[in-house]
Amino acid sequence: MIAKRIQVQGKVQGVFFRASTKSTAEDLDLKGWVRNEPDGSVLIEVQGEASQMNKFTEWCESGPTYASVTDIKIEDISIQSFTGFQILH
Repeated sequence: MIAKRIQVQGKVQGVFFRASTKSTAEDLDLKGWVRNEPDGSVLIEVQGEASQMNKFTEWCESGPTYASVTDIKIEDISIQSFTGFQILH
């Protein structure tokens, strides 16, 4: 089990990025949360098995259809006690 904090920048708000992130994470059996940040980026904290996490981070590099990702920052974090995947407001 690994955990990551992922910040995605670009045209990532108003393009269903959070909803698509939740759906993708749940499909991969990952736990955590996603939220919009005041600077226009999207922040994700997510944990799960390494193989599933690799698929998820690859997805984050492009996001949903109408997104335009210009930068992604990924850092390791401590395992949390997430029970599912949530969209935070």
